[in-house]
Amino acid sequence: MAQRHWWQDEVVYQIYPRSFQDSNHDGIGDIQGVISQLDYIQSLGITTIWLSPVYKSPMVDMGYDISDYQDIDPQFGSLTDFKELLTAANERQIKIVMDLVVNHTSDQHDWFKQALADPASPYRDFYIFKTTTDGTVPNNWRSIFGGSTWTPVPNEPGTYYFHTFASEQPDLNWENPALRRAIYDMVNWWLDLGVAGFRIDAITHLKKDLDWASLPADGSDGLVSVTKKGQNRPGIERFLSELKAETFAQYDAVTIGEAYGVPQQDLHQYIGPDGYFSMIFDFSYMNIEVENVDEWYRGRSAWTTSDLRDLLFESQQQVQAIEGYLGNVLENHDQPRVLSKLVPNVAYQTAVAAKSLATMYYFLPGVPFIYQGQELGMKNFERRHISEFNDVSSLNNYEMALRDGFSEAEALQWLNAKSRDNARTPMQWTGEAFGGFSEVEPWLPMGEHRADINVATEEQDPASVLNYYRGLAKVRRQPQWHDVIIDGTFHLLTRLPADVIAYQRRLGDRLITVLVNLSVQSSRFSLIQVGEVLTQSGEVTMTGHRVTMAPYTAVVMGIS
Repeated sequence: MAQRHWWQDEVVYQIYPRSFQDSNHDGIGDIQGVISQLDYIQSLGITTIWLSPVYKSPMVDMGYDISDYQDIDPQFGSLTDFKELLTAANERQIKIVMDLVVNHTSDQHDWFKQALADPASPYRDFYIFKTTTDGTVPNNWRSIFGGSTWTPVPNEPGTYYFHTFASEQPDLNWENPALRRAIYDMVNWWLDLGVAGFRIDAITHLKKDLDWASLPADGSDGLVSVTKKGQNRPGIERFLSELKAETFAQYDAVTIGEAYGVPQQDLHQYIGPDGYFSMIFDFSYMNIEVENVDEWYRGRSAWTTSDLRDLLFESQQQVQAIEGYLGNVLENHDQPRVLSKLVPNVAYQTAVAAKSLATMYYFLPGVPFIYQGQELGMKNFERRHISEFNDVSSLNNYEMALRDGFSEAEALQWLNAKSRDNARTPMQWTGEAFGGFSEVEPWLPMGEHRADINVATEEQDPASVLNYYRGLAKVRRQPQWHDVIIDGTFHLLTRLPADVIAYQRRLGDRLITVLVNLSVQSSRFSLIQVGEVLTQSGEVTMTGHRVTMAPYTAVVMGIS
């Protein structure tokens, strides 16, 4: 068995600070709000907090457009507040992981301002600028958020700067050693301050094909997705190896890569025993419900539970083969609520189903990540007009849908299902008008489903989703199961009904079996090995080796 690293034994809670807890009554969550809820977070068995960006930012992309890497945005507090958070979390044996956004900055960053002001500035080479002889854009690449990846430079006809995402997020030029050095110094500054590591945003976009060649269009706009020339491209290994050596490896920091589309043959380079990162997120199933991850309006997919199971299990088997590690997720700040996504029938979007989905992923090999409100069973919202949306990706998808001939009603339907705003509605601490999040109107309207889906109500209900998550943490900490969950091998169970997701974790003579019925129908089957029930969601009965599961139920059994 490979040596266990400290981060393999973590349970991570992701906080989207803007929507977590408002302490100063301005409708925006802040660092002091996080500090005020540390005891609640600790009650979930959390050992690490992943804090979404709190850096100084104009907030075009809600903090993923950074204007100062070494300061806190005043909306969230100050660097003094952040240091207080580090101290208060440490007193509870909770670590802090920051979001690291180094593919791009804000166009308000001082580096970019100097690059625009003076073509001869050394900061011009911190970004990607191109001048064409005919004045047209350098190529036909489409940005992730829609439109060209090239924006004209003011007062410089025929010169453009490059951005994979929004025009306000110019890409950094990782080909420049001086830029890389500046990034490494910034990363080490935060590690010296006491953060335990980083979740690393959009990391597979660092390397672009330097021929900057156009490709055949893949849409009616005449453009082609930038991912074909600017994601997981040859040569990225040089940047990622150097980043690790110059920063993370010197501190034994945990690193979680947001690494969409890593080819299977390259997986060992990313998360093998000597990989670039401690782990990457398993995104194999995160966008199972849409045809196109960036252009949601192109339609919903006809996915089945078998598809979900196959994606889950294929990822686990690939990672087990290379002795790697995954960050396991149901939700994050870029995804709709899982209860609304993976339970299409509204009648079954219940607490039982939320607990069953939790069971499905919590015992997989890897580190479980819980996104704020997931532990309550929060659901998607329903907005009736485009003006009710804030997310830049949602606004761009809406415009692209209209351009391609879809109606406003059709575009809104897709946005309500997939918008990132679904995850960004304020945390539901109570059932009050502003959910106990704030005493004033929040920056983003509350979700509609909060009467029974809130911390105050669920605290009092032993059968709530909240208390179920707390129970999962207790199972994880039990001495007879702890090592099985952390180090046990993964084995899928086959020859079961198509809508049942089933797997085992094995370590020596000890065995954990996880069964989840993701169907509106009851399921009946025989199981060779049963055992002691460790946790259960909904009506599951066992008569000898015969198992009967009601719709959207789950059970975990152990043999020690």
